Amino acid sequence: MNELLCVTLLFGVASTSIFADEPRGVATENDFAVLEAGTIRCAIGNNKSHVGEHGNHAAGYNGLFWLESKDQKVSPFVPTYAGINLEHYFDSRNQQGETFFEPRHSTMQLKRVDDQTVELFQPQTKEYGVESRTTFTVCEPYYIDFEFRCTPKREISDGGGFLGVFWASYINGPIDKSIYFLDSQSTLNRPVWRQFCTQAHDRDSTVLHKLDQTSLSFEDGVETLFSNTSPLRYSEPFFYGRFKNMVLIYVFKPNQNIRFSHSPSGGGSTAAGDDTNPAWDFQLIVPQVQVGQEYGLTGRVIYKKWEGRDDVLAEVRKYLGS
Repeated sequence: MNELLCVTLLFGVASTSIFADEPRGVATENDFAVLEAGTIRCAIGNNKSHVGEHGNHAAGYNGLFWLESKDQKVSPFVPTYAGINLEHYFDSRNQQGETFFEPRHSTMQLKRVDDQTVELFQPQTKEYGVESRTTFTVCEPYYIDFEFRCTPKREISDGGGFLGVFWASYINGPIDKSIYFLDSQSTLNRPVWRQFCTQAHDRDSTVLHKLDQTSLSFEDGVETLFSNTSPLRYSEPFFYGRFKNMVLIYVFKPNQNIRFSHSPSGGGSTAAGDDTNPAWDFQLIVPQVQVGQEYGLTGRVIYKKWEGRDDVLAEVRKYLGS
């Protein structure tokens, strides 16, 4: 990849592995990096808290701390929280507390891999025993490419035989809380759009791919975004949402085990207290999880000035055809 078209590291990070003494706490310069390419600039970090140019960032919200563009200086992500936040590992059991939010409470290391890439590495977690790596690459003109790979290191009994991985993006008070995707009976060349904005948290909140035949069962009392499904299905592996004059597009390499989720209030109250911040989320389902086997997904975040749906489809085609 041409260095002139890719990421510039504005805040130095160590080139060797550095583990913090505590999984959470206050970030140092080894716990986050500010990256810039083309029209966008962003911060990527681990589970440490941070006070920065876009406000106070809470501990546990790894991933994209904030994202800005030359076309929009306000970050689409709630300043306290994050985008592409690795939030849950889950199975059929009713988990509570730190176990339910295990990726947020476990040690996570940030490392510069090369001039283009930053990596978040999480060693084997306590409950689910999952080791993971997420790489982020920022490139012109307005792309953040990400790749997640995980390996379960031990068997979990009585969990239903599957593993779920869940990411959250908390959106900063958009006027339109909806995400948009293509209906199951349509294609990129013959699109039929679906608007998806759930009525309440944990209600009809997850959309499956049209070929996804995996039926998950949960213990009584498990009421979450991932345990409640919508009758809608999607056909192409992307969705978008609007933020001010911008569009935020999430597109994935094809994988029928990727699911989209939505909450109208997952990001808490707006700064003015007059509305709620939605969550635009996604998940990976591993139906028959095997110890020692690697699993993952690959995707791209596109953050650019809104130019209409034809432009969205053009960006999706560009990525899926690459």
